[in-house]
Amino acid sequence: MTDVLQLLWNSPFPASLQDASFRIVDVNAAYLEYTGYTRERLIGIDPLELQPPEDRAANAVARFKVLDGFRQGSAAEFIDRRLIDAQGREHWFRSAPMQLRDDKGQPVYLLLLQDCTAEHAARERADRSARELDDWFDLSPVGMVLFDEAGLLVRTNPAFDALVGEAPPLLSDASPSLSQLLAWHDGRPAEKLQPGSLPLTTEGWIIQPDGLQRRLRSTVRCYETPGGQRRYMAVVEDRSAEEERDLAQMQIGALVDTAGVGIATFQENAGWLKQNHQAMEGTGTSAALRSISRDIVIPESLPEYERLQQALRLAQRAEVRYAVKHPELGQRWLLTRVEPATLASGQRTTSVVTLDITEQHQSQMRGEQLLHELATILESSTAGIAYLRGNALVRCNRRFETMLGLPRGGVAGASLHELFASVPQGHRIADDTASALEEGHTYETEFELFASHAGDAPSMWVALSVRRTGPVGTAMEAIAVLSDITRLKVQQTELEVLARDRELMFSLSEVGIAYLRGGRIQRVNDALAQLAGYPAQELAGLSLMQFFTDEAEHERTWAMEEQALRQYGRWNGERQLRRRDGRLLWVQVSKRLVVDGDLSGGIIASYVNVDGRHRAEQAVALQAERTRAILDSVLVGIVTVGPNGIEWMNRSARRMFGGDLADFLEHPISTVATPEAEHPFRQTHYLDSLVEGQAETFECRVKARDGREFWVVGNVVATGRQAGRQLTYALLDIERRRQAEARTAQVQTSLQRIIEVAPMAITLRDAHSLRILQVNEVAARSLGRTAAELVGCTPEETYEPSIAAQRRQDMEQALASRRLTHFEYRVGEAGGPVRFWDARYLPLASPGQPPDQLLLVATDVTEQRAAQEARFEAAVTQREMLVKEVHHRIKNNLQGVAGLLQQIATRKPEVASAISEVVGQVQAIAQVYGLQVGVSGPLRLKGVIEAITGSVQRTFGHPILLTVSGSAPHQWALPEAESIPIALTVNELLTNAVKHSMAGRGLQVSVQMVSEDDNVQILIANRAQLPPDFNLARFPGGVSGLGLVRALLPRRSASLALEQRGEDVVATVRLSPPGISKLDPM
Repeated sequence: MTDVLQLLWNSPFPASLQDASFRIVDVNAAYLEYTGYTRERLIGIDPLELQPPEDRAANAVARFKVLDGFRQGSAAEFIDRRLIDAQGREHWFRSAPMQLRDDKGQPVYLLLLQDCTAEHAARERADRSARELDDWFDLSPVGMVLFDEAGLLVRTNPAFDALVGEAPPLLSDASPSLSQLLAWHDGRPAEKLQPGSLPLTTEGWIIQPDGLQRRLRSTVRCYETPGGQRRYMAVVEDRSAEEERDLAQMQIGALVDTAGVGIATFQENAGWLKQNHQAMEGTGTSAALRSISRDIVIPESLPEYERLQQALRLAQRAEVRYAVKHPELGQRWLLTRVEPATLASGQRTTSVVTLDITEQHQSQMRGEQLLHELATILESSTAGIAYLRGNALVRCNRRFETMLGLPRGGVAGASLHELFASVPQGHRIADDTASALEEGHTYETEFELFASHAGDAPSMWVALSVRRTGPVGTAMEAIAVLSDITRLKVQQTELEVLARDRELMFSLSEVGIAYLRGGRIQRVNDALAQLAGYPAQELAGLSLMQFFTDEAEHERTWAMEEQALRQYGRWNGERQLRRRDGRLLWVQVSKRLVVDGDLSGGIIASYVNVDGRHRAEQAVALQAERTRAILDSVLVGIVTVGPNGIEWMNRSARRMFGGDLADFLEHPISTVATPEAEHPFRQTHYLDSLVEGQAETFECRVKARDGREFWVVGNVVATGRQAGRQLTYALLDIERRRQAEARTAQVQTSLQRIIEVAPMAITLRDAHSLRILQVNEVAARSLGRTAAELVGCTPEETYEPSIAAQRRQDMEQALASRRLTHFEYRVGEAGGPVRFWDARYLPLASPGQPPDQLLLVATDVTEQRAAQEARFEAAVTQREMLVKEVHHRIKNNLQGVAGLLQQIATRKPEVASAISEVVGQVQAIAQVYGLQVGVSGPLRLKGVIEAITGSVQRTFGHPILLTVSGSAPHQWALPEAESIPIALTVNELLTNAVKHSMAGRGLQVSVQMVSEDDNVQILIANRAQLPPDFNLARFPGGVSGLGLVRALLPRRSASLALEQRGEDVVATVRLSPPGISKLDPM
């Protein structure tokens, strides 16, 4: 025993020895390394002090349970607890105390700690990833479905259920259209769906619950799970919107072609567009009426025709009817509609539709004749008919007056109360009629008319029906019809007596009863009507086939029923009944012939609802099947062991053990255990000692039938049943985890060697605290400290306070981006040389997890930056010289071109006026380039206007008055791209003003620049007069005059207005950002 304790004490597992009051007596070296405390700090304290405060109360209570267990002679259970080490880090460990006796016979407790921090962290990360994936799957607006090789729908999202409706659990039970959409053929996936292959795209039509079809497209991809199973992911998109759009376009085209309507549309950018040429060429009438001129319009319709032309000119909405006298077709009536609109792009458009309504007009004339004929028919009718407007009678036939006893021809204008004054309940009838008509309902009632004098004819029953002819909200117009129903009333009374007698036979039974003949229902009781979900009156006459799932089932079932009825006169059985809402119910059916041996005599059938019993049976079977399917789908091996050996195991366990269930049935689980004597699979006492529901955790090696050996972690739970106790083992393969831990240690060693020998400054920090974990000598020298001094330091402990805050912000930004982040730092002391460091931060994290470390790699690039700055300054100087020389040469060349054009104008006076405009434009451009000589960037707007004004004044020899007003006009500048268009605009407006002034209308031409806070206005005025109907929008873009101005002005930031102010014409150019900008004061 002493040797065993010494072995445990020297093991790498943390161990502590506690006295009867659970205070630490001694700890081993592994415990000191695990907690980070010294032995003096730990001896004599209660281990609860090392645990988080929130865990201490529960762990204190657990001690008493352990003591109770020791008194009863049972071993303590393993319990997971937390511990806070000296550095404040949290550790999870698993332990179970063992009770020993010291030299004095007092109880002491030995605790071995097994660290499980990584296990808890991995479980927490796995749970979080699963929740995020579930949220993404459910919130996706695209239909998504996951199924396996057997066609089991593992999961669907709400979008998929909304697209395809309620899908069965298995694709083998799904409709052919859904199977085709998901690439499921002949009970298996398509051959093209292989792991790593391209997704397979299919399209199909799915029938919705409302009976309509919806076009869907799916993209199916196959992938292989780590366990070797294949899964199929499908993304389903709704393509019905495209079908509806194409159908709408086809319907509109067919409607226009069929109606023979002429349509023309005016657009600002394309003019008049004709449509429906093929339809008009195919019908002679429409083609002949395609173009209507004033000379064929008959005189009576000329005012309407003029109104149509006015609407076309002003782009106003209008609808005009007019008649024409066509030389081939004769007189025709036309209807033309003008509909203006503004497109989404802001362009105005006008559509004109012309329709030949000659037949409609002729029909109206014929309608007047038919009105006379209908009046004759109404007077000959045996029913009383009246027309009401508002609450008054407009007209009625003689039969209506006779039935109500009203004087002939004297009831027009009478109210409803006056019409039914002779009826005992006339006041109620009038009020109910008015209320029903106000609500838009048809009012129907029956009442009895008594003879007005004794000895007259007997009383008469009449039926009144009043129906509104127009919609609710308009003036009330209605038709009232009175019918003599005296004979029908007598027959109805006789039928009601008979119906009551028969109804008593059916309504008193809780069993559904029906009378059948010829395969159709003749009569049913309320119990059957409620069972089928139909009103009882709608069931009469329905075929029995409507209550079956399909026609084939009805024919098969009826063949058996008919044989039994002919042979025995009765038939009993159970089948599914389809309700009106489509649901299926299991019912017990009993049928008996009314006449023995004669099917034509009818059948009495009774129906009893047994759906609850069937559903309960199906639910039990389905739950058992689902449980087995779930256990087969998990990656954890599940093995059930009874007294005789293995009884069942899932797919993962069969794969671990390397065989099928038949190979291990009734064999002990130790068959796959390695030779160790203490192997958990050899612990047969579990079957008797484990309490039901208690779990025992273990970690061991397993040897499969194929010779593979691997590590597993698992637990065993004892459960009870009627046939005896069972042990359920849950096993997880951790062989890869152990290999990964070994590879991780190797990679860390290699990384450490690289960091030490690299010529760059490399630092590895903790992602949470930003403390330095590793640092090489280059980085330590750059900070003026040793590597050992820097390990464990935060940015605030490494840099000065002003620098530390910026470095911490850069590190947090790099961690938030989760990708490579680049920064450049200037490092240097006051008065000393400045060094430039190129720093790159890279967050290190496991796939799908937040970063846990931050890697910094920095390179000294001081010499490189100095060389780059020298090359940049040389290039800037050379560019400025080249730009200055180019602008100077452009100005000289443009002035030379202007001089040559002036010489041509002198030699050829006939083109002098046109050439003078070109000369002015060239000189304006030259002035802009002249201002740019020696200046880079935007041009001052004030200088451009002064230069253009001087150029025009010199060209025409005409005085121009220039004034500048407003706040800081010299700060406004033009970008290089906008300077020439604005200069040409000012030049063209000044040229027009000077020309009109030189024509004798006045000598004064003025230019005023007005500077405001957010814009600049340039006002050019001269003594002139605009035409009365002048409209600036009518001038299209051109190469001179106002057309050139409209073409040159930037649409986003400039506007032009031309207006008459007294005797002067004022042109206003308004410029605003971004076409101009405001510079800093000079």
